[in-house]
Amino acid sequence: MKRTDTVPAPTGPDADPSRPVRLAPSDVLRLGLLGIRTRRMRAALSALGISIGIATLILVTSIPASSQRHLDQQLSALGTNTLRAEPMSNQKEPILLPEEAPDMVRRIGPVTHASAVANTHTLVRRSDRTDPNDGLGLTVLAARTDLLPAVNGTIGSGTFLNSTTDSFPTVVLGYEAAARLGIPRLTPGQEPPQVIIGNTYFTVIGVLAPMRLTPDLERSVLVGWGAAKKTLHFDGHPTVVYTTAREDSIEDVASVLAATVYPQAPGLIQVSRPSDALAAKRATASTFSALFLGLAGVALLVGGVGVANTMYISVLERRREIGLRRALGAHRGQIRGQFLTESVALSLLGGILGTVVGVLTSLGYAVYQGWPPVIPLSAVGAGTAGAIVIGVVAGVYPSMRAARLAPTEALATG
Repeated sequence: MKRTDTVPAPTGPDADPSRPVRLAPSDVLRLGLLGIRTRRMRAALSALGISIGIATLILVTSIPASSQRHLDQQLSALGTNTLRAEPMSNQKEPILLPEEAPDMVRRIGPVTHASAVANTHTLVRRSDRTDPNDGLGLTVLAARTDLLPAVNGTIGSGTFLNSTTDSFPTVVLGYEAAARLGIPRLTPGQEPPQVIIGNTYFTVIGVLAPMRLTPDLERSVLVGWGAAKKTLHFDGHPTVVYTTAREDSIEDVASVLAATVYPQAPGLIQVSRPSDALAAKRATASTFSALFLGLAGVALLVGGVGVANTMYISVLERRREIGLRRALGAHRGQIRGQFLTESVALSLLGGILGTVVGVLTSLGYAVYQGWPPVIPLSAVGAGTAGAIVIGVVAGVYPSMRAARLAPTEALATG
């Protein structure tokens, strides 16, 4: 008897030969990278185009941000967050601010520093041989030891008044006052010079650096608060209260400052408006923001057009491959996924490269210019996310065109 072998019919998911084959994500990724691996030079040039666009995005965001931070620091040094309160002039009766006025101002929430000076109504002379009635146009002020932070001031040479020297006959000269008195700076190791205030010799222990927004302090000779009371018959009432506050609250502090330093008659107190430098600082911030947006948009547009052009040409050149895959059973969704994945992978590689190049170049340029390096995290994130978005947008039309090709048409024109 003749033996016949039979093959059992397939069972399970493979029983239906017309059932479409599903590709795993790893398979889609390998297919998407196929075009990049086989056309490496073109892929490298396309990635270079998108990397230049993303690097430009990083550069036009980070370099101006570093420059703006440097400018902000310079403007802040001018006193953009400083206010001063003082009695109005030409009053019939002099207004005496309370001695605790600086302490009262410190209770205002956004205030960071508060201090005071007071006119001692005395004259300063370089030596006892000069005219006792010629004060060289300088003002002798009693100053608190915490004055410098309240006026954004710095010492040019020497030291400022402190708790030790406050009660002794020591002075600190403003920048212009030092020049008029012939003491432009103090030299370490040399005997400190002296000046005469009233009839008492005072030792010069420091010279202030220039302070362009407080010219009254540049023309002043600063005496310790305790020494002024002891030696110059000072009554202890401040004449000017200096305040620094958070820049975002400077207008709010200015509105309550008069009532704080002189509650009984706030209308008799003059409060300086916020510095024009603050308005300039805010204006530059908005200008830089508009510039960032425009340049970044142009850079992304250029990169996206480059990737779209590369993918479109790739579809035209690979029609035979597309037709063969369609003939072997690949459906339109798989063709779309292949070319869309290739577009995203190409853009992502370029985006990562561009982000690295942009960050390193921005850091190097900021250090070379002496600016504080600033790399906005939003720009770094936009570099990667933007590359993905560009890849999707640039690959939509080419992938749809590839999916619409009929197998016979693709094989015939390939």
